[in-house]
Parts: sequence; C-alpha cells; structure tokens
Amino acid sequence: MGLEGYKLIVSIVNRGKAEKIVDVTHRAGAEGGTVLSGHGTAVRLLLGISIEPEKEIVLTLVEKDKVQTVLDAIVKEVDLNKPNKGIAFVVSLDQVVGINKDY
Repeated sequence: MGLEGYKLIVSIVNRGKAEKIVDVTHRAGAEGGTVLSGHGTAVRLLLGISIEPEKEIVLTLVEKDKVQTVLDAIVKEVDLNKPNKGIAFVVSLDQVVGINKDY
C-alpha cells in the first residue's frame, strides 16, 4: 500500500478514556496512536461554578481498508453513540511521510 493509502481517525473523549481507545484500535488493526490533552469549550455549570471539561484527543493513522473496522471498535469501546461520550471523525490525507513498513 502506498503512503497515500492512509486516513486519520481523530477521537475526542473525556479524560481517562484515551488508553481504552489505543488498546481497542490496536486489536482492530491499527499500528499506533498519539494521545494529546485538551480542554473542551462547552462549559458546564455545577452549583454556579463553571467547569471546563478536560479532554483527550487520540490521533490514529490507519490504512484505508481498516478505517471502518477501527472506527466501529472505537464507537463500541467508549459508547460514542450515547450523549456526552465524545466524538470521532475521519480525515482524508493527501500524503503521509515517515512510515517505515520494512520491519
């Protein structure tokens, strides 16, 4: 597969869920992942105090033919079909460099 044969799955979930996503994506065929920390902009109020929710962003580079399997595994693992669990989306990539498939 050429280096243009990849897509990026971006998952944004509540703090503490990223490791579950990395584990399930590996089992579904992804080879790696990058976890970033972040803060959501949807501010919640608790007893009149605003809370800025902490988030984790997981970047998963996946071969095109594995994208749906890996995305389905993410959705199932962290219940993304339920409200307030997070979001995942797929980004098409024109080029990818730095991958060495000669193990």
